[in-house]
Amino acid sequence: MDAIKIRGLEVKACHGVYGFEKENAQKFVFDAEIVVDFADAERSDSVDDTVSYADVCSLIVNCATENKFNLLEKLAGECANRIFEKFERVKKVSLSCYKPDAPMDFKFKTVGVRTEKERVRAYLSLGSSEGNRQENLKTAIALLNGVRGVRVEKVSSVIETLPYGGAAKNKFLNCAVCVSTFISPHTLLNEIHKIEASLGRVRTVRWGDRTIDIDIIFYGSQKICDDRLIIPHPDYKNRDFVLIPLKEICQNIPDIS
Repeated sequence: MDAIKIRGLEVKACHGVYGFEKENAQKFVFDAEIVVDFADAERSDSVDDTVSYADVCSLIVNCATENKFNLLEKLAGECANRIFEKFERVKKVSLSCYKPDAPMDFKFKTVGVRTEKERVRAYLSLGSSEGNRQENLKTAIALLNGVRGVRVEKVSSVIETLPYGGAAKNKFLNCAVCVSTFISPHTLLNEIHKIEASLGRVRTVRWGDRTIDIDIIFYGSQKICDDRLIIPHPDYKNRDFVLIPLKEICQNIPDIS
């Protein structure tokens, strides 16, 4: 796996939960490992075909010095987000942030945090059976594309289907979208719930009519099963309204069920 590595990048900045930490600059130290495919750079020998570590260093320094955060977690996460946003070639970021002079009454060399983020493709299923169904789908897709860390890459055709589950009375319009994202599956779910709420989704009757419904079908090759989220979606293989649009934009449906 190709990777660019940065070790021991020192920055003077103002971050911490105490007021004096936001007034007096302290030393922060960053390590970063950035996964990038070197194939193009190997052929061309041009910095334009890779990610410049000087540019990454500049980005981290600017992020650290232009902001004043309470937590190292926030600082590290924001630096990682900016790396993804600036460099489309980046597939994965592992970033550590250390604070060797943290104000604690203990003897220690340093304290810090580490964050890992990966750019993946996620596949979502959308449906609407209330209001202006076509407009609901269109607006939901636009809102998804506006979420930081999410970019809509493909959108399927829209199909009309009979209601599923026995509770809804109206026909649905359904489609599927492929997004590129570096936010976590649970963060993506939170953003989806915000979009659904903004479009008037009310969760009352299971499988009832709704203005918009957005389900995460796949998130890269990850498997998740907890009280909030199951990926792959547990019933996608039995739902033509999911499979028909999905097959249009995903020729090789991941075999991770």
